[in-house]
Amino acid sequence: MGDMTSPSAPTELVEHLCRQNDLTPTQASRLIEEVLAFYDESSATFIQRRHYELQKAGLANAQIYQLIAAELEHRRFKLDPLTERQIRRTIYG
Repeated sequence: MGDMTSPSAPTELVEHLCRQNDLTPTQASRLIEEVLAFYDESSATFIQRRHYELQKAGLANAQIYQLIAAELEHRRFKLDPLTERQIRRTIYG
């Protein structure tokens, strides 16, 4: 394989993605890094980012808080369920 792989992307995973998909090692490494960065996001950063995205989509805060609470259950980080008040405090401080 002619392309260089990232030192942070495991070679075995890069090779697997290249075999299973039409990706170069560079593309596979970049994909792995993007996925890991996505899941490396802290809960506070996730809450703030999702609040902003959902506000831009036109949702009201009451809906946003419920959606964020539900989405947190499916994220990589595991938290005790947050109340709407805790979510608001994360967003607004």
